[in-house]
Amino acid sequence: MTQANLASSICRKGGYTKHIRPPESVTRKEKQLNAASYGYKGSLGDAEYDHLISLQLGGDPNDARNLWVESADPGHKPGSGVNNLKDPVETKLHTAVCSGKVTLKAAQQAIVSDWTTALSRIGLA
Repeated sequence: MTQANLASSICRKGGYTKHIRPPESVTRKEKQLNAASYGYKGSLGDAEYDHLISLQLGGDPNDARNLWVESADPGHKPGSGVNNLKDPVETKLHTAVCSGKVTLKAAQQAIVSDWTTALSRIGLA
């Protein structure tokens, strides 16, 4: 993924991630193995198998270095499904990249560094 191919990839009309996201039949087993490798003991139903660099920002859908089991956010009611405050940050970064407010590289670096400060780091908060 590069700045030069944004219009034909992550910013294309009709969506991008649905075409590259692996099916749950594949990711379910990966999620279980990943959780075990980190010693994760929480409910997998309340955790997200997440991408460090989201698919919306050109992250690799299958690279193990880009995937991890993210537990539910504090205050999340167990058993109520995935709750992840990182998702809206990813969407705001994606919108900013596709509108030309920030570069793809800047958005990727901000989210990798610390997703909780990514928006303020690049002036979007």
